[in-house]
Amino acid sequence: MIDLACAENQIHCVTNFQDLISTPFRGEINAICWTRKLTGDFSEIVKKVELSGNITEIEQEELLELQLSEQGQLAREILLNDLKVLEANGASPMLNVINYYDRDDTCPFFPTDVYSFHVDRSPIPVDTFLCTYYGESSEILPNSQGTKKVLIPEIRAKLEKLYDGADEDFESFLSEHFFDLHYQPKPNTGPISLGLGHLWRLAVDHPESQVPPCLHRAPKEKYGQSRLLLIC
Repeated sequence: MIDLACAENQIHCVTNFQDLISTPFRGEINAICWTRKLTGDFSEIVKKVELSGNITEIEQEELLELQLSEQGQLAREILLNDLKVLEANGASPMLNVINYYDRDDTCPFFPTDVYSFHVDRSPIPVDTFLCTYYGESSEILPNSQGTKKVLIPEIRAKLEKLYDGADEDFESFLSEHFFDLHYQPKPNTGPISLGLGHLWRLAVDHPESQVPPCLHRAPKEKYGQSRLLLIC
């Protein structure tokens, strides 16, 4: 079960795909969850996929060719259906086996990789969909529990020292390097795990959005355990 006690009315749960895609974000709600208890052995798929590098995208053709047990076949049917319904609604889902994401070490005091709480941004209306089927699950943070890092005085001062352009272009510099997308959790706050099997729709920062974008991050993977993630 998902612990919604600390979500501060941020999360709205639904019971089917149609409600997931059609329920509007409103007020404080910027995360919608189709809660599901899935059957099947998703770990078998992770073990049988031929991995290439730290992130391996599974194409549907490869998924169909895997020789699987009965439980593995049930898991495959769920994956194929999730891909199908998202594609039918104009999304471009990717199914990835993730050993780890690359870390950002270009700015030691301000990493901008996906392990940092961040929001997604788009020039057009779009949402982020994701589901973790196996491994550590993604996390979100209520907007009231995060502070935009570029507004924290000591961090902003370091960024100003790093920047060497005209004062009027500083905000553009922050945007171009994605610094303005990242957030720092406030003291004594904790992230909300998105759990396994649930399909999520998260609000994105775009010109027509009526709600704040959802703060989220990738989890730190357990040593030796990959993740199976759908995202678009």
